[in-house]
Amino acid sequence: MSYQIVFFDIDGTLVNEEKQLPPDAVEAVRELQNRGVEVVIATGRAPYFFAPIAEKLGIDSFVSLNGAYVVYKGQPIFQREIPRASVEALVGHAAKHNHSLVFEGHAAFYANEASHPHVVEAVSSLKVDLPGQDPDFWRNEAIYQIFLHCEAGEEQVYDQVVPDLRYIRWHPKAMDVIPHDRSKAQGIEALLHHLNVRPEHAVAFGDGLNDKEMLTMVGLGIAMGNSHEELKPFADHVTTHVDEGGIVNGLRYAGLLD
Repeated sequence: MSYQIVFFDIDGTLVNEEKQLPPDAVEAVRELQNRGVEVVIATGRAPYFFAPIAEKLGIDSFVSLNGAYVVYKGQPIFQREIPRASVEALVGHAAKHNHSLVFEGHAAFYANEASHPHVVEAVSSLKVDLPGQDPDFWRNEAIYQIFLHCEAGEEQVYDQVVPDLRYIRWHPKAMDVIPHDRSKAQGIEALLHHLNVRPEHAVAFGDGLNDKEMLTMVGLGIAMGNSHEELKPFADHVTTHVDEGGIVNGLRYAGLLD
């Protein structure tokens, strides 16, 4: 199979636990680009959370916010915001349970309360700036994703109240909140359609629970050796750990590197 495009998750895939890019991964991405293979970031992060990484890798195409905001060579080609009514319902219910929220637009993000300890802990783990405070940000801007800050299991109180949303845990104190039919795969599908590339000619690398749909829709889905155990059955191949040549070894398996 001749693969034309590769999608890379960021956390745990391109970067390690310290949020550092392994040098061999950087070299591998550049070699792909030199060979004319499209290289695209596919992440749950918003664009302002990964701009330095994209710049270092020379990547200007991405599927961000778990498929909600897609850019090809610097130009937005696909956008899907969370319905305003769903955001309003979540805001009201979160207030009843004292769960803090962070609202993510495509260019900025704000928390509904200042310096909540769960927000500080979770967002700081991404090695990015903390959000400002604006409880009404969602009323004035398109919201593509929300961080819900709660302990494991506490998200179940939202199932009946806001059934059109789903919750994907990425930190012990935080979850991504997105529409039930949203995933990275939706954004990837939009980008592939834009490029007139068939899914079987695409490769995707991931390690987290939000990568399931992505790995199964492409021609070759590769899970990192350090992946969440529940992800690995959805992959066609499991490569090595991010710090043990995982990207390079996966690309060699795909026949994209020598």
